[in-house]
Amino acid sequence: MFSLVIPVFNEEKLLDELLSRTISSIESFTADYEVIVVDDGSTDKSLEMLLHWQNKNKRIAVISLSKNFGHQAAYTAGLEYAKGDIVAMMDGDLQDPPELLTEMYRKINQEDLEIVSGKKSGRKGSRNRNLLSTLFHLFFKHIGEIKSMENAGNYSMMKREAVDALLMMKEKVRYLPGLRTFIGFRQGYVEFVRDDRYRGVPKMNFGRLFMLATDAIFSFSRFPIRLCLVLGTIGTLVFMVVGIYVLIAKAYGFAIPGWSSILLSIYFLGSIQLVFLGILGEYVYRSYKESQNRPVYFIRKIYSDRDKK
Repeated sequence: MFSLVIPVFNEEKLLDELLSRTISSIESFTADYEVIVVDDGSTDKSLEMLLHWQNKNKRIAVISLSKNFGHQAAYTAGLEYAKGDIVAMMDGDLQDPPELLTEMYRKINQEDLEIVSGKKSGRKGSRNRNLLSTLFHLFFKHIGEIKSMENAGNYSMMKREAVDALLMMKEKVRYLPGLRTFIGFRQGYVEFVRDDRYRGVPKMNFGRLFMLATDAIFSFSRFPIRLCLVLGTIGTLVFMVVGIYVLIAKAYGFAIPGWSSILLSIYFLGSIQLVFLGILGEYVYRSYKESQNRPVYFIRKIYSDRDKK
């Protein structure tokens, strides 16, 4: 069986197009499937429209979360509910073209792969947004501890053994593209040009994208803490040299009078210390979140004919 997980949040303007294209694409390569749509606390008519589709097509299951827990938590809820031998993840804004599922399904079955990810060869839409995304992937490629993400996001397809391995990762702060790469297995890619949003406004604004980027960096890189060490070492060496210069200048009487250099030194060191405290605080906060061991999400209700059998 094939399962597809789609998280949605306030997407009433494009749900009809999304489900129509998605089901058409899936039925082109299999008749045994389920589409799991996770309503991540929508406040518009998204849930009502999803239930209308679910009444028409019993292969659609709707998971309604108790509030908006975020993109990665919604994906996790869908993956834990999915029962397919092959499971796919796809964003619900139609920037991931559903028609690509056919090629991913062919590739995972015919090329002895266990994970196939969508690799973005280009992007439509906002230039600023696309530029920031490209810069993040380029930066992460050089500082991350996983080197083979290849500009891939959530859009992917996995065999059951890979899904089970992914679900063994119990982090509360989750970055699924990184976790999917971390688990290993035989992985391949399908290139595509990411579409612009079909309708409505992006739910992943710059603030949320920034937080997702920090989740990736702090979860899969030692770069922030090493940056502290490097800057601290450089600062120490610089001020040792400056200190020696000041002592020599005092001894030979050509020291420049005034407090400007002292104040600048104090401000510089104070700023560096605040940056270090902020970075260390991020690690402490994330350790605290993990130690709380709270569930990643809560389900209000599941609408599915599968559970009635």
